[in-house]
Amino acid sequence: MTQDGRDLPLGPVKRRSLFAMLALHAGAPVTVEQLTEALWETDPPRHSRTVVQGHVSQLRTLLAEFGAAERGVELLTEGNAYLLRTPALAVDAHRFEHLLRRARTGADPAEAVFVLDKALTLWRGPALAGTTTSPPLEAAAHGLEELRLAAVEELAQAHGLLGRHGEAARVLGTEVARDPLRERMVIALLKSLGRAGRRAEALELYHRTRRTLAEELGVDPCPELAAAHAALLCSPPPTPAAVERAEAAVAPPVPVPTQSSGTGNPPPPPVLSPHLFPRRPRGFSGREEELVALDRATSAPGAIAVVTGSAGVGKTALAGYWAHRRQADFPDGRLFVDLCGYSPIPARDTGAVLRELLLALGVPAEQMPGSYQGMSARYRELTYGRRMLLVLDNARHSNQVRPLLPEGDGCVTVVTSRDRLAGLVATDAARLVPLAELCPPRAITLLSDTLGPDLVSAEPEAAARLASLCDGLPLALRLAAARIASCPARGIAALAEELADEQRRLSLLNVEDTSLAATLGLTVEHLAEPARRMFHRLGAHTGTTLDSRTAAAIAGCRLDRAVEALDQLAAAHLITETGQDAYTLHDLVRLYARSLPAEGDTDALPRLLDHLLGTLLAASAAAEPGSEPCCGPPPGARRPAEVRPFPDRAAALAWYAAERDTLRGAVEAAVAVGLNDRAWRLVLLQWPLIVWQVRDGWAPLLEQGLAAAEADHDHGAQSRARALLGWVLTEEGRHEEALAQLERAPDLAARAGDITGEAVALINLAVALVRGDRLARIHGLLTRALALTERGGRRDLTALARQHLAEHCLTVGAHVEAAYHASRGLALAEPPFPALRHVVLHTLYGRALAATGQPEQAQHHLAEALRTARTHDYADGESAALAALATLPATARAS
Repeated sequence: MTQDGRDLPLGPVKRRSLFAMLALHAGAPVTVEQLTEALWETDPPRHSRTVVQGHVSQLRTLLAEFGAAERGVELLTEGNAYLLRTPALAVDAHRFEHLLRRARTGADPAEAVFVLDKALTLWRGPALAGTTTSPPLEAAAHGLEELRLAAVEELAQAHGLLGRHGEAARVLGTEVARDPLRERMVIALLKSLGRAGRRAEALELYHRTRRTLAEELGVDPCPELAAAHAALLCSPPPTPAAVERAEAAVAPPVPVPTQSSGTGNPPPPPVLSPHLFPRRPRGFSGREEELVALDRATSAPGAIAVVTGSAGVGKTALAGYWAHRRQADFPDGRLFVDLCGYSPIPARDTGAVLRELLLALGVPAEQMPGSYQGMSARYRELTYGRRMLLVLDNARHSNQVRPLLPEGDGCVTVVTSRDRLAGLVATDAARLVPLAELCPPRAITLLSDTLGPDLVSAEPEAAARLASLCDGLPLALRLAAARIASCPARGIAALAEELADEQRRLSLLNVEDTSLAATLGLTVEHLAEPARRMFHRLGAHTGTTLDSRTAAAIAGCRLDRAVEALDQLAAAHLITETGQDAYTLHDLVRLYARSLPAEGDTDALPRLLDHLLGTLLAASAAAEPGSEPCCGPPPGARRPAEVRPFPDRAAALAWYAAERDTLRGAVEAAVAVGLNDRAWRLVLLQWPLIVWQVRDGWAPLLEQGLAAAEADHDHGAQSRARALLGWVLTEEGRHEEALAQLERAPDLAARAGDITGEAVALINLAVALVRGDRLARIHGLLTRALALTERGGRRDLTALARQHLAEHCLTVGAHVEAAYHASRGLALAEPPFPALRHVVLHTLYGRALAATGQPEQAQHHLAEALRTARTHDYADGESAALAALATLPATARAS
């Protein structure tokens, strides 16, 4: 705005941007949401409304100081919107559009030249220069620039109708110098040069353009440009005299192509080929497979592809990179719209988006249809039969997308969303392009591309650790890289060490206005209430694996409600579905859930612990059928409503192994909140897997369980923890440490009145003494254990005691007694006891029978042991049976 040659001193960029939005829509209200969208390129701050109000207040002060009211300019408030009232055609953009329409409706080319020259003098630089590069202002600037170029073409055409081909070439040459790839302008210039007798310049122009197209875009000239070149070659050059006469003459008035039909209504504007698109993403790497998948998804006519994935996984970057790579496939334009589905500001209104798209397609503001239905119909009309790309970024649901889909088979639509948009798949045959976290090598490549290969190659192990701590999430990796880049002397290892602290990890992944926690928060904020409530409670979960029963226990809800909530969380990519009723919760997402308020529910962790205890009891019963549990639930424990069924031992052991990290985390969480009665039970009830994989580093967990039992003052639990820990230490070859635990275990069990626990402790102590080659006490310990098991009526433990007695007797040469104990043990170890126990007892009995001179009977039992071991893939049992068979006489083996 100017007065007496003075410009209104608008001040900072955002105030200029706000004034530009109001001026572009002069006479019409502009909402605070529209202004907010125009003032910020990406997510606005929480106080954006206050900023907008502050700039409006400053503008009013400036307008008052400038005497704007006397000139008919006022800035008014209308509800949640502001309106800039100005005199007619006071805004240069509106005056330019008015002059352009006037030139198009006139019948005289000379008048058109005069009017168009006047219109173009209003331009003093790029439209909306010095404003924010936000989508609304970029769209408006692009639309005005397209109109300016149209005016240039029409001015050249009017000069041509007057026979002034040299003047037409001068007008067009300036624009071609600015944009040598605008082929329509090049075609017009080539024809004007040819008609002006400047054939050599025209040919040079063509060859220069062909080279530029090949080098910049890798394409050949369009058919129209090639045809103009061919026509130039075929036509005879005009004589100098003819050219001079043409330049001097004034052609009689003839109708220009844009003349109205005489009805008084202005003709429709020319349809533009807009390229309203963000710049090419920088540092993009590691997504070749996904780019190929997007190529396939968009190969069909009128294709719709949905790039879907979690927050921060790089959906927008993928769509943007692909769109730039495929630019030549969309000669009629590319449009990009952020629908703000997961943003701090409200989601974009469909009508506002349609208006923005129509402006980009060349519909003047004053010819904009007044209704939503009218805009929709005009949009479909303008996109029909064209080869265009539309990228709809950040969609929340299918209904946001459907009204914006272009018409016809030549257009391609790419949608990005944190949701799977299953409705769009069902109704519009959209094809999903899932985007997952980067695998470790690709994550390291991204770090290398961001930080530089030298820095990453200098610390390869630290880079791998950093990639793992970031869960392969591109946003997290870029935030981590930004921290390192800001202080490279600290190096990658230092940041990885800091990120290893779960309490600080999310806070460290925060750089200026970009935060992983804020990005995840926008996803959670837009969840339906049951799913949002479920996510808040998942912070209590102690592992990365999840099923519906566990989720129902954590949330304290019915199983069907949990299934529904998990489906919604999976659709929003907050959890990943890995199989039937199986989900993964990534560490960063789990840490974010843990950081959220409990919303008054403090029982999520106790519910989880009691659910795990109930599942452990079911798993141990399936893994060791016929045995009794080593402990029961604590007093006051909740009984799980739904517990996973375990059909057999293999299923139970597989669950134990899969949930080992979850169970370890549950023990730590129970100890942290003082629930020691849960903590030691969670340890001891893992005994089937501990015994089965005894050399797999169980000592730290058992020591933690022992400490919890001591804190709970439970002597029986202490005895069992020491007995199991002693067994593990024995298998690890740590004999003295094992004996230190095992010697105390029987007395603790006796003090607790735990007959079974005392028997187990005695058996484990005896085994440790055998491994330490201390045989003197073994027979007595095992005999005491046998008496306790028989008194307690524990058939499974009685068979175990006799198994160890038989093994000891074989070692000391008491073969007859060994055969007796093995025989009695076999009689007890019938189904449902584990088949592996049968293998051991059959092998011991066979060895004892062989030692007492009964090779045929020995061969029978050893063959049975071998068959059972092979049936159950028990490699150690198979080896022991084969070794015993090898000692039999050949005649016995043959039989």
